[in-house]
Amino acid sequence: MSSAVPHPRPGPVPTPPGGHALRIDARVVRRPVHTLPVVEETSAGGLVVARDAGTAHAAVIARRNRAGRLEWCLPKGHLEGTETPAEAAVREIAEETGILGQVVRRLGTIDYWFTGEDRRVHKVVHHFLLEATGGVLSVEGDPDQEAEDVAWVALCDLPDRLAYPNERRLAQAASAVLAGEAE
Repeated sequence: MSSAVPHPRPGPVPTPPGGHALRIDARVVRRPVHTLPVVEETSAGGLVVARDAGTAHAAVIARRNRAGRLEWCLPKGHLEGTETPAEAAVREIAEETGILGQVVRRLGTIDYWFTGEDRRVHKVVHHFLLEATGGVLSVEGDPDQEAEDVAWVALCDLPDRLAYPNERRLAQAASAVLAGEAE
């Protein structure tokens, strides 16, 4: 003989205070939630470094974020035409900082999502370490006029200056490369 206590059948969902009872009708066809189209974007940029009295400095830019706040970040931008990520990094850094550079090595890739008014964007940004070969620090050459300011910042000070954690990690990787700690 079983000593199990029979469970009562569930009754109707009680009405919440001030509300209506929950009614779900399986016969009602629900409209699908409108999803935004997904767009893939690829950009490139990185750290262009110059040494002054043995201290490595990187050219960084200040630009407005979507909320209108000024943030310091690494120069970067979209690939154009048949450019490789390394070619785009050299061009974008020169346009946004005025500094010409030569690629030393790849530093890493940052991959993130954001939503615009009419689309979701999956963005992949390739970052490189560049050695400065010439130019004058200036935002005057930025065709998009996104960069509002530009500065040389000692690599050891970048964690306090850069707005984004992923870019701070790239700066640490660049410091390790320049110190001979990374391959």
